[in-house]
Amino acid sequence: MSSVAMWRGCRRLWWAHSPPARLPRPPPADAGGGPVGSCGRRAYVPPAERKRFYQNVSISQGEGGFEINLDHRKLKTPQAKLFTVPSEALAIAVATEWDSQKDTIKFYTMHLTTLCNTALDNPTQRNKTQLIRAAVKFLETDTVCYRVEEPPALAELQKNEWDPVVAWAEKRYNVTIGSSTSILGPNIPASTKETFVNHLASYNMWALQGIEFVITQLKSLILSMSLIDRHITVEKAVLLSRLEEEYQIRRWGNVEWAHDYDLCELRARTAAGTLFVHLCSESSTVKHKLLQD
Repeated sequence: MSSVAMWRGCRRLWWAHSPPARLPRPPPADAGGGPVGSCGRRAYVPPAERKRFYQNVSISQGEGGFEINLDHRKLKTPQAKLFTVPSEALAIAVATEWDSQKDTIKFYTMHLTTLCNTALDNPTQRNKTQLIRAAVKFLETDTVCYRVEEPPALAELQKNEWDPVVAWAEKRYNVTIGSSTSILGPNIPASTKETFVNHLASYNMWALQGIEFVITQLKSLILSMSLIDRHITVEKAVLLSRLEEEYQIRRWGNVEWAHDYDLCELRARTAAGTLFVHLCSESSTVKHKLLQD
């Protein structure tokens, strides 16, 4: 195994076993707090499953936007803020998450609720500029920019599958990206980074939270923007982000049930993040409120 391949393997293992950033505690109607992390900020962690405590879910429009009602109680964030979202379509999507829960509430399945909590509470206290810079920094370690030299079959697979996406991004944004087999990664021009900074600045804070969420799932700014721009599908984006894993699985086989579970989870999170970005970028109002008799 080459040093680059070994380094990439260690990097992926670290990512695979690192906890997801800013994973919220999906709140009951009267939200509780989360544990405080080592940095002193309140960390969002998924609580254990809880018995469903409400019968009906509905939405209503308040002064600050659209609210979620669990029976006659207003949903709150983990920091006890009123759960208010900017669009009716997003409110309906969140309400659907809560309404779809059965006897127990599986908080870890409620990705849109999680993203809304993050946008409302902003637990890391970052501004728009900081969010954009963090997203663009992923270019330095972007999955599709790091290539292997061996085995030849994997190198050829990366070239065939990743090159078209990189070429699309270079044409779409009029930038130079490239790829590298060096452990130091590709040399991304400053002008390319600045172009992505300017492009991301066109999104609002809520959408940027969603974009960063998608990037952390795919470990790639390029794949994320290709997905959000509707150039590729969720299934394709996830497959491309897992190209090396899929290659190894085809060669050596997979762990029974674990591979399929991880794949479905990654697709669900990526799809939810992409939907969140689009719903937060639209200002239209849905006329018919779902979940209401």
